[in-house]
Amino acid sequence: MKITTKGRYGLRAIVDLAVYSEDGPVSIHSIAERQGVSDGYLEQLISRLKRAGLVESVRGATGGYRLARPASEISVGDILRALEGSLYPVECPGIGEGESCGNETVCVAKGVWKIIGDSIESAVDGISLETLKNQSKDCLGIE
Repeated sequence: MKITTKGRYGLRAIVDLAVYSEDGPVSIHSIAERQGVSDGYLEQLISRLKRAGLVESVRGATGGYRLARPASEISVGDILRALEGSLYPVECPGIGEGESCGNETVCVAKGVWKIIGDSIESAVDGISLETLKNQSKDCLGIE
């Protein structure tokens, strides 16, 4: 599995949002400036995160975006699935519950894909946004 720019930039953006939204909503423009991403591209990424229920918008003169729930309740897996879709290395219908491709009785590779996919999901679901936020704050010297 390869993480695209959507996943890479989106993860950076939501970590930035977690760090800087503690005092109020954060504008797309300020995140884009800090992360070196265009406002337009970042809007697309934030829109995906919003649809997934990870980010919410705040209207008004001091509006912007903030996390929809505490950073401790959002995993890297939640973020990457919202931006990238499935984290499994291949699309194999023989892996899913009740799904079939017609080759499951002779295909030994599906077991490999399932082990790899489960390992990826376990790894990214085990990392919270809170952890990344704290690491980022340490790197930036923010208390």
